[in-house]
Formats: sequence, structure tokens, C-alpha cells
Amino acid sequence: MPDPTIFVDADACPVKEEARKVAERLGLVICFVSNGGIRPSRDPMVRVVVVPAGADAADDWIVDHAQSNDVVLTADIPLASRAIDKGCHVLGFTGKPFTTASIGMALAMRDLKQHLRETGEIQGYNPGFRPADRSAFLSALDTLGRKAKSLAGK
Repeated sequence: MPDPTIFVDADACPVKEEARKVAERLGLVICFVSNGGIRPSRDPMVRVVVVPAGADAADDWIVDHAQSNDVVLTADIPLASRAIDKGCHVLGFTGKPFTTASIGMALAMRDLKQHLRETGEIQGYNPGFRPADRSAFLSALDTLGRKAKSLAGK
């Protein structure tokens, strides 16, 4: 099995540089997928894919190209679910993993919060990104990347 690739849903990713550093340390290819605004890299281990503007274009590209044991970084719960269905390891930008055991509840909570926002019961979206989130992300990605790499070696 080939080494895993790290796919980043990069449009709203607050931890691009951290993800790149972990990928470099582990010797893994990292692929940033977005609608634009990311500079190309000369590093052959860093790929930048620009998809057409449109809802879910980056998500669709990631799902089309990711394979079992790849790592997907996203805050998008429907994308996380689709990646899990493909056998990918999925990690949120705050370091919280999405798993087969947790994705159903995450989807249900997302739908509930969307409904409450639409009815005016709650306002706002998600809590702000904190320094502790960055630290948790770094640790979780390092652990997950090592796990995926060891599974690829079997």
C-alpha cells in the first residue's frame, strides 16, 4: 500500500502551515484543495489544487481523489462523512477526529444547529479558533499521520 496523502480542505483552514510542517516531518505528500488564494509551492511534496468556484467543488475533488488510509483535514461535516465512507482518517482543524462512531452524531448536531439558526433560536455559527485548538491539532495530526503511515507499511 502506498504512503498516505494528506488532503486539506483549504478554503477556510486555519492550520495550513501546521499541517504542512507535520507532513514534511513525516515525509508525506500534502494536497491543499481550494477555490483559489493559495500560492503554489516548489516543494514536490506539497500540491496545490485549485477547483472551480462552487458549492462543494473542493469537497467533491477530495472525495474523488482520496483513497483508503489517506488523511483528510476538514471542518466540513458532510465531507468528513464522505471521506470516512472511503476509509480515510478524518481530522477537524481543532484536532478532533471524525470517526465511524462519531460522524452520525456530528451530522445530527450540524442539522439541528442549522435548523435552530434558521428559526432564529440561536445566532452565530461556530466558536472561534483558539491557540489550544492549534496545539491539539498538531498533536492529533502527528499521531494520525504516524498511524496511517504504519498501516501503509503493512
